[in-house]
Amino acid sequence: MSWIVLVLSGVLEAVWATALSRSEGFSRLGPSVVFVVACALSMAGLAYALRELAVGTAYAVWVGIGAVTTVAWAMATGAEPISLVKVLLLLGIIGCVAGLKLLH
Repeated sequence: MSWIVLVLSGVLEAVWATALSRSEGFSRLGPSVVFVVACALSMAGLAYALRELAVGTAYAVWVGIGAVTTVAWAMATGAEPISLVKVLLLLGIIGCVAGLKLLH
């Protein structure tokens, strides 16, 4: 269960990172509210997962999922350009996250 919560918390990290960008320095209410809620839920999920998982592994997986999801969403929506090198590097992060899960 901790791994499922950790993955969902990593996805929520991408939600709050994107909302933070769209809040324009917290000057837009909607994205600012999404940021606060997603950030709180993401941190709560990470805290829950840390009850059973090692902090180094859990944090690396959480950050990796959040980073990859954030960049993938930005590329999918056209906010960030797509390049072969960027995609390969993101796949490398995914491979490292999967490796950490397999070693656990």
